[in-house]
Amino acid sequence: MTALVLAGKRDGATDPLALEAGVSHKCLVPVGGRSMLLHVIDALVASDRIGEIRVAIEDPQVLEGLPQLHNLIATGRLVPVAAQPNLVDSVLAAADGARFPLLITTADNVLLNPPAIAEMLDGSNAKAADATVAFTRRESVLAAHPDGQRKFYRFAEDSYSNCNTYWLKDRAALTAAETFRSGGQFVKHPLRIVGAFGLMNLIRFRFGIGTLAATFERFSRRFRMTIAPVILSDGAVAIDVDHARSKGVATQLLDRRMALAQVSE
Repeated sequence: MTALVLAGKRDGATDPLALEAGVSHKCLVPVGGRSMLLHVIDALVASDRIGEIRVAIEDPQVLEGLPQLHNLIATGRLVPVAAQPNLVDSVLAAADGARFPLLITTADNVLLNPPAIAEMLDGSNAKAADATVAFTRRESVLAAHPDGQRKFYRFAEDSYSNCNTYWLKDRAALTAAETFRSGGQFVKHPLRIVGAFGLMNLIRFRFGIGTLAATFERFSRRFRMTIAPVILSDGAVAIDVDHARSKGVATQLLDRRMALAQVSE
């Protein structure tokens, strides 16, 4: 299957973390001694379930500035793709000619790891869905780090955080990508749900009415395809790098992983 990493600039603007680090793109900001993008690529390369890795970025030449990627590019394992001005158009362009299923994630998802990838793929297959979205429970996020996230999607049975990881069964499922044409980030911008999912779903979302599973059943009816949540056990995967606080949290967790890996060796 193919993996797609979204590494372009949001709205074409330079991210504050990139400005602070003196780099052109947020994906190049170092976290734990390595560029964010490299952490994500490492996780995908280490997975025996992933074949080609596509990276959507405005200027593919940016990737040439990362020596660690040269061999992957030369062998065709990693394929740079020009990102489009809109997130959805970037996904559609990057998916052109790709082998499905398609796993989509973001370059700031630095805590993604092979076990989480396997759990996402196994869960997606078990759901027999057209598209899936990765979530993890609030308690799992806080267990990973007490400052990991401060905002959660609240549902009747529990609260969850999105893990910026998505799975599409086939090319027909690309229509689900239209959900994010308004920009996504629904927990930060709830009104975007009106355009994406409808007013009643916004009301249910806002007041935590119904379960997560029931909510996705309604989404499925709206989009006329089966869209399902997959609950990941590792709450750290929900901690993407958006600002100085989450960067510090991610750095701590990456350092902890490194220490544990050294002990196990």
